[in-house]
Parts: sequence; structure tokens; C-alpha cells
Amino acid sequence: MSKKVHEFNDIIRKLRKDLFGKGPERIHTVFVENMAISTLYGNLTPTETFIAKTSEGREMVHLARTKMIQDVYAEGPPEGLEELVGAKFVHLFSDIKIEENIAVSVFIFDKNIT
Repeated sequence: MSKKVHEFNDIIRKLRKDLFGKGPERIHTVFVENMAISTLYGNLTPTETFIAKTSEGREMVHLARTKMIQDVYAEGPPEGLEELVGAKFVHLFSDIKIEENIAVSVFIFDKNIT
């Protein structure tokens, strides 16, 4: 893993830990042109796992997780993210599969990642 990918993953992990109380257990990120595509494994807190035992609970955890992360990035990227990749953050697409405890985030930047 390159140093840039490792540092990118650390920024993502810290933000999610601060936001949700638990960061992902593992993150796999690839840079493709102007995108960083991250697959995040082991995201849910024990409380979220308990709530997600019902279909209504899964829907609630999914909505809360996706909405919260979208809102945070809409306010601006985490400190150091743009400097690390050498490009301005434009948008985040994010989703989580509650049953498998896997999330995917696609970070879009204004130019190719250097």
C-alpha cells in the first residue's frame, strides 16, 4: 500500500470514528483518475448491530449512516484530504450494506489525483 493510500485511509477512519464512535476495521482504497474509491469493512457499532436485527432497524441504521456521512462531507472535506491528494474535493457518493457490514465511498475531486 502506498503512503498516500495509507494516509488517505487514516483520514477516513478518523473522521468516521469521531462521527460514529467507531471507525472501520479495514479500508481498501484505490485512486482512479479524479476519484478515490474506498471499501470499508467492519463499520457498525455494537448498538447499530443490535438495532439492525429487524428490517426497520436495518433501514434506520442505513439511513442514519448514509445521511450523516453525506452531510459531513457537504460541509467540507476532512482536514488534510485535499492537500494529500493534490486536488479539490467536489463530492462524495456513499452507501452501506448493513447485512454484510460493508460500505463504499467514492470521493470525486476536481482533477486527477497526483
